[in-house]
Amino acid sequence: MKKDKNKISQSAQSVSSEKINVTKEMFVSIKEGSLDAEAIKRPSLSYWKDAARRFTKNPIAIIATVLLAIIIIFAIFAPILSPFTYDENNWAISNQSPSVEHPFGTDNLGRDLWVRCWEGARVSLTIGVLVAFVNATIGILYGGISGFVGKALDNVMMRICEVVGAVPQMLWVTILVIILRPGFMPIVIALSATGWIGMARLFRGQVFQIKELEFVMASKSLGTGSIWIIFKHLVPNAMSPIITSMAFAIPGAIFAEAFLSYIGLGLPLPLASWGNLASNGANVFLTYPYQLIYPSLLICVTMLCFTLIGDALRDALDPRMRT
Repeated sequence: MKKDKNKISQSAQSVSSEKINVTKEMFVSIKEGSLDAEAIKRPSLSYWKDAARRFTKNPIAIIATVLLAIIIIFAIFAPILSPFTYDENNWAISNQSPSVEHPFGTDNLGRDLWVRCWEGARVSLTIGVLVAFVNATIGILYGGISGFVGKALDNVMMRICEVVGAVPQMLWVTILVIILRPGFMPIVIALSATGWIGMARLFRGQVFQIKELEFVMASKSLGTGSIWIIFKHLVPNAMSPIITSMAFAIPGAIFAEAFLSYIGLGLPLPLASWGNLASNGANVFLTYPYQLIYPSLLICVTMLCFTLIGDALRDALDPRMRT
């Protein structure tokens, strides 16, 4: 072994003592433009700015957003600017076909369907957004506590979700609306009573992934309270799937409200919503088809816009889809 070590050291000394002749052939010239290969082509962006950039590059999402914005603008201003009101009866002009004065025609009581459709848009969109917001709030609180605390409490809370979710949601909604009596707030309460379960499960899964990361562990080691960690660290880092889920929850709530109104458990007349307008139009569809076509078309377009926006948000907020 000693002889081998001596040989290795002697060979290393001989190599170091030799002079290495450097020639031009040993170097390769850099071609023009190759210096730009490692240049940063795109400026550094934050997560939300990069998500907004990817969302705006989706033409279908932009078209859906524009259509939805138009519907919202008409819902806000059309009833205000119209000379008619949504509950104004005029038997002399009942069941008139669409005209310049009445773009969507009139119903069997002579009420202007243009105003009633956009008044119904106010109600249906408000219910959809409000239900999605309530579901997200309850789901974040419930799922955040369940996922952050874990262990026995998580097991109990998830079993409660399974018991409540075992009954179909529309059955819960129908029973609650019958008990509370049809109206705006009873519909919101009924749709929110079980709609938060999906949000809670989604947020709980996100919390399980995030709570073991280094910055959360560092916050715990500094003695930070659980509520502060949930709202300061966990909620902001888990908001992307929540936002996407809210975008899909809004059309679901709009359809549920339309279904309840269609079967007579929605807003009481003469209040207008897309559901009771479609219900009234279905009764006279063979005679006056326009009374069903216009509210049904608004429901379909609005739900399609929210669904397309939700798909675009899911792709934009997913880092794995980054290009």
